[in-house]
Amino acid sequence: MKHWKGIIVFSVICLVMSWTFIARAQDIVLGFSGPLSGPAAEYGQDCLFGVDMAVNEINAAGGVVVKGKKHLLKLEKLDDRADPTAAVNNARRFRNNGAIAVYNGVFTTIAAMAKINEEKGNEFLLMAYTSTPKVTQMGNKLLIGLTAPNFLVYVQQFIELAQKKGYKKIAMVATAGSYGEEWRVAFKEQWEKAGGVITTDKPANYYTETDFSAPLTAALATKPDAMLIGGPSATTALVIEQSRSMGFRGGFIVIDQAKLDYMGNLLKGYKLMNNTIGVATPMSVPVPASEPFEKKFKATYKRMVTSECFRHYGATHALAKAIEAAGTTTDVRAIRAAFPRALPIVGDKIPTEIFGIADNGRLLINGSIQTVENGQLTPPVQYFWWIKSDREWEDIKKVSKSKANMVRFESKVGRIE
Repeated sequence: MKHWKGIIVFSVICLVMSWTFIARAQDIVLGFSGPLSGPAAEYGQDCLFGVDMAVNEINAAGGVVVKGKKHLLKLEKLDDRADPTAAVNNARRFRNNGAIAVYNGVFTTIAAMAKINEEKGNEFLLMAYTSTPKVTQMGNKLLIGLTAPNFLVYVQQFIELAQKKGYKKIAMVATAGSYGEEWRVAFKEQWEKAGGVITTDKPANYYTETDFSAPLTAALATKPDAMLIGGPSATTALVIEQSRSMGFRGGFIVIDQAKLDYMGNLLKGYKLMNNTIGVATPMSVPVPASEPFEKKFKATYKRMVTSECFRHYGATHALAKAIEAAGTTTDVRAIRAAFPRALPIVGDKIPTEIFGIADNGRLLINGSIQTVENGQLTPPVQYFWWIKSDREWEDIKKVSKSKANMVRFESKVGRIE
C-alpha cells in the first residue's frame, strides 16, 4: 500500500510539474536591457516601465491569442549601464530563456546587439529606441525602430526655429559617444549651410559625468547666442542649471534624447529653460488615450510620464498585435513581416500614434517640437516625415486622433528614412 501511495504522490507531483512547464512554455518572453543604474538610470527605467505597463495590461486582458490559444507575455529585465558588452551578454541570456524580442534604448548597445540578433537559430526582434539614421542603415531585417523620426527631422526644424530667434553663433556641448557625435556632426553641417557659426565643440559624457563646468566654461568663453546640449534628461538638466549659474542667458537647443517636461520637473519649472528648443512633451500632444495613461502610469510607478514611456508602451501593443497577426509565438521573421497588418494604432488606443512601419523597420510615428518662452511651454507642432503623396497625407489627417497642429514635413536634406 505504501508503495502504491508513493507512486500516486510521485505521479501527482510530475503532473503538477508538467502543467507548470506547459504554462511557462506558453509564455512569450520579452527582454529589456538598458541603463537601469548610474546617471542614465531614469531614462532606462522610463523605457522599461512603458513596456511593463503594456505587458501587464495585455496579460490582464487575456494575453495574446494565437490560433485560439491564449499566451501571456513575460518581461525579463537586466541592467547594462549602456555598456555594449553587457548588452550583448544580456541579449544572449534572454534568448537562452526563449525571448523573441529584446528592447534597448542606446545606439551603442543597439549596434552591438544588431550583430547577433540575426544569428541562425537564435534570432530575436531588436526593439530599438533611437533616432539615429544609422540604426536603419545597418540593414538589420529584425529591427523595429520605436522612436519618432530619425533626428535629421529635428535638426532641420530646430535650425529653422533658431534662425527665427535670431541666433548666429552656437556652441556645442552635447553628449559624447557615437550618438552625440552624429548629432553634432549633422547639426554643424546644416547650421553652417544655413549661414550660422559653430563657435566650439566640447562634448561631455552625459552617462557618467555630473560636473560639466569644464566644457561649459570653454563654451561660454566663445560668447554663443545658444548652445546645443543634451543626452539623458537628468544630466541635461544639470547642464542647464550649471550654465545658468555660470551666467549664461542665451538659448538652448536640446537634442531629442533629453525631454523638456522631465527637465522642467527636475528644475522645478521652466524658468531656467527660457529660450529652449526641444522635442514636445508627450502630454502636450492631446489624444484621447493620454490622460488615462498618465493617471494609471503615475499611480503604478509613482513618476511622471515621458516620451520613453509612451513609445515603449505603444510599441509593445503593436508587437502583441503583430504576434497575433503572424499566427506564431516563435517565428520572429513571420512576426516582423506581420507588423504592417497590425498597424495603424491611433490615439484612442495608445498615447503615441503609430501609423505603420517603414521597410527598414522604423515605426511611422510623427515627431513633435516645442519651445519654452517666458517660463512656459508653447503649443507643439507635429511633423509627419514619411508622407509621399497628397492622398496619404489626407488619409493620415482623417485617421489621427490628435488635436495638435499637424504639418507635412518637407526635407531639405533628401529623403528621411
